[in-house]
Amino acid sequence: MVKTGSLRRLERGLYTLPEAVHGEHHSLAIVSKKAPQGVICLLSALAFHGMTTELPRQTWLALPPHSHAPRMDYPSLAIVYISEPAASHGVETHLVDKVPVRITNPARTVADSFKFRNKVGLDIALSALKDYWNNKLGTLSELRQATDICRVTRVVQPYLEAIIS
Repeated sequence: MVKTGSLRRLERGLYTLPEAVHGEHHSLAIVSKKAPQGVICLLSALAFHGMTTELPRQTWLALPPHSHAPRMDYPSLAIVYISEPAASHGVETHLVDKVPVRITNPARTVADSFKFRNKVGLDIALSALKDYWNNKLGTLSELRQATDICRVTRVVQPYLEAIIS
């Protein structure tokens, strides 16, 4: 069917109709199909929630410890491993191009940005915190719970106090 043009191959085992229109977050749907146990996080989640102007070059995926990352040509992946309880806290399911995509909510995304600030950069984490607060993407208690679970409350606290005051 690929040779006749009836289907277009996206990735090994993933095909689409040639006339299908895909949204701006189509790469998240592809990753979710290849790694259903994974959760879209960090820069990819920031872009999904509109908390950054930067488009990530890679799709950020959180996986449970000891799991294998999917082999993919496109999109390229940046993998982080997260164990419980952080692996399941603050995870929402959104439909992207008719595919259920597990993605961290805004509060959890901010907490993850501080937890992995050595990978994404402190400037990205601070920008995410400012956007979260200024655009009212969640409550202070949701953010506090997420930072407690990710064990970054003491790191986030001084920055949050500066933004709130």
